[in-house]
Amino acid sequence: MSASDIPQQMRVVEIREPGGPDALVVAERPVPVPGPGEILIRVVATGFNGADAAQRAGAYPPPPGASDLPGLECSGTVAATGEGAHLFSIGDEVCALLAGGGYAGFVAVPEVQVLPVPAGISLVDAAAIPEVACTVLSNFAAPELPGPGRTVLVHGGSGGLGSFAIGFAAALGCRVLATAGSSDGVAHALDAGADAACDYHERDFTEFVADETGGTGVDLVLDVVGGPYLADNLRSLAIGGRLAVISVLGGPKAEVNLGVMMRRRLTISATTLRARPVTGPGSKAEIVRAVESTVWPLIANGRIRTAPTTRMPLDEASALHAAHADRTLAPGKAILVV
Repeated sequence: MSASDIPQQMRVVEIREPGGPDALVVAERPVPVPGPGEILIRVVATGFNGADAAQRAGAYPPPPGASDLPGLECSGTVAATGEGAHLFSIGDEVCALLAGGGYAGFVAVPEVQVLPVPAGISLVDAAAIPEVACTVLSNFAAPELPGPGRTVLVHGGSGGLGSFAIGFAAALGCRVLATAGSSDGVAHALDAGADAACDYHERDFTEFVADETGGTGVDLVLDVVGGPYLADNLRSLAIGGRLAVISVLGGPKAEVNLGVMMRRRLTISATTLRARPVTGPGSKAEIVRAVESTVWPLIANGRIRTAPTTRMPLDEASALHAAHADRTLAPGKAILVV
């Protein structure tokens, strides 16, 4: 292993025990040592995702072998390389998709999950991109990316993932509809690139979709709610449309009318990213490389805006989680700066 001025200990934010935001505490731990095929990143910032809050509450445990620290994406510089790691050099500015461990001063990660910082993006702001980009691309690209002439509905359009999904779909030439839970959220979704957005507290989103599509429905729905939205999501799809479920914030269970799905040739896909294998078909490595080739050029030319709207110090992770729980966090992506 090669190294560059690496301390023995690092500052982290760990989960003392499953619970509310105050379960997050600042602590010190040994700096990890990169294994074969891994690199050690000196973290400058880590992105906040809803999965972090779920893990803190005890509802989303890390996969076997992963760090127990929250944090599914980060940016920073390469501090050391493990045996056989050759894609990056010490000092390179990078961002990475993590299985955990981002709430720390250093993190070891398989180098196949690491990306160069996109052109035109600051090293700190790059922490806001890997998790959302990998999640959105992997769900949009099944079986192929939507493009001009297609309409996409994005739920949670005011959040970090929803904002990215809106921008990516718009950059692909799709017509984009979005839902959000407040007037500020609607404004944020429109600013992110949605052609139309509605506050789901004020209007039934199925009526919104019907009005915006002339009753034909959308080709793709990206859903974070799950069970309670299932029937209405299917009702909002056009013939041959697809529902992509990436989270079940409202609950995991619902009944589905298979006859309706068969008659209208509808498809439901449901995925997670964190538990995917590192390499192989459908792996994190495969998705990361697809993001670099497909998404990075759209970020570099300004067609997708990625700047986080909330930046807080890592030591204030508990306060950020509290704002998320209270729904007082500003629309858009939040990051913790180390």
